[in-house]
Amino acid sequence: MGERVSKENYYLDIAETVSERSTCLRRRFGALIVKNDVIISTGYNGAPRGRKNCSDLGFCYREHLGIPRGERYEMCRSVHAEANAVIAADHDLMIGSTLYLCCTSPDTGDVMPGTTCCMMCKKLVINAGISKVVVRDDKENFREIDVSDWVADDDSLSGRFGY
Repeated sequence: MGERVSKENYYLDIAETVSERSTCLRRRFGALIVKNDVIISTGYNGAPRGRKNCSDLGFCYREHLGIPRGERYEMCRSVHAEANAVIAADHDLMIGSTLYLCCTSPDTGDVMPGTTCCMMCKKLVINAGISKVVVRDDKENFREIDVSDWVADDDSLSGRFGY
């Protein structure tokens, strides 16, 4: 019998599977909120209910306008995976929870390393009371982010955009 998968990679595997529901043509994100080893909610990036997804339209509006990654999200048709997971969760259960995040390529399905929450989603995660974010970089490696670091290092004041 092989070595047992770590708890982090177990949840990241689920977040990666959730990302397969994404309708984004640029990047597929899957998010999972967990507390005390109980999955509270999941979310993936896609257009709001009832609106056409980029995958239905056949193009990405932000890409069409030449908007760089990590900027001008108000122009994006999608609700982000983290936001959808927060929307679907009971607020009281999110306090002290962990959000697991995985980004995959819509073309290859491969994990895209080096991603993190955008500035808007960071604010949602902070206000939701989530304590930690775990981001997959590849099938075995991940980064753990203490959300209190996002409060102390307020990147919204830095003038830097993107991620």
